[in-house]
Amino acid sequence: MPLVAHTALPTFIRLEAEGEEILTPDRASHQSIRELHIGLLNIMPDAALEATERQFFRLVGSCNQIAQFHVHPFTIDGLERGPEALAHIHQYYETFEQIKQDGLDALIISGANVIHPHLQLEGFWEPLTEVFEWAKVNVTSILCSCLATHALIQHCFGIERTPLPAKRWGVYPHKVLDRSHPLTAEMNTRFDVPHSRFNEVFQDDLEKFGVKVLVASQEAGLHLAVSPDGFRVVFFQGHPEYDDISLLKEYKREVLRYYRDEREDYPPFPVHYFDDYSKELLNQYAREVQQAKLFGRILNPMPEEQIIKRLDNTWRDSAKAVFNNWLGQVYQITNEDRKLPFMDGVDPNNPLDL
Repeated sequence: MPLVAHTALPTFIRLEAEGEEILTPDRASHQSIRELHIGLLNIMPDAALEATERQFFRLVGSCNQIAQFHVHPFTIDGLERGPEALAHIHQYYETFEQIKQDGLDALIISGANVIHPHLQLEGFWEPLTEVFEWAKVNVTSILCSCLATHALIQHCFGIERTPLPAKRWGVYPHKVLDRSHPLTAEMNTRFDVPHSRFNEVFQDDLEKFGVKVLVASQEAGLHLAVSPDGFRVVFFQGHPEYDDISLLKEYKREVLRYYRDEREDYPPFPVHYFDDYSKELLNQYAREVQQAKLFGRILNPMPEEQIIKRLDNTWRDSAKAVFNNWLGQVYQITNEDRKLPFMDGVDPNNPLDL
């Protein structure tokens, strides 16, 4: 069912241009269809702020539940922002206070970039855990992406993420471990998922606390897991929301960091992502970058257009399936007054009572 453009957020215009069905508030008001209100806590850095909006909005809008989806982006303090991002947030985002007042049916928490070795040292740690403590009592289900997964697993279970020897970066094959769970219903048993991270939480550690791992990879580790109750918190360690060009954009940023002496080594390719022809083009470009850096020359543009048309997206269908199943469960559990029947008997002060 369609997204409702209940604000002037430019993401709605971009998605409509891509062919997504976007309802105006007037048209939505004349449909006898139930609304679902989904929060998007966007804590990505400025360069990825609007792209992250589009990625998650697109996945929500692709669900086929009989509902109108109102997505409410907001952010928190403790994140360094430039003037353009602050202006965007001020104009189009809601405040957490407004979110609490109006309520949500479900909440998505994006990933983030960090600067400290321990997450509790990040400026956004306290605001993030405040949102989570509110949401676990007032929202049907919370879906966490990558860094948010690491942060909330640490907050709930005391499990700190482990630094990896090298960045886990690429598109990895995965297998469904539990085919009976509602989130994996009607999905292929094998599919790809992009990953991009320097740290990891491990399946064995989570299972000791009753976390249920639903999808994992021999190469990349766990991807999809749920809280011990089976639904109220959904953990993604990968990035199923990524566009087909997302890893290319990350690779380009790392190449430019090398050129500007912000990293010592030339970045490796994201694994299982570029085909052989694209790798050869990029190897030729790497030689140009190294020469330009050595002699102080202006860098020629990367041959992106030639590469983009050769990229395959092997994860979008499975990502849509998970989101469709997730919001279908939210739709079934909540009622139109946004009351949560499963909260009876839950102790909101117990971080393990999920």
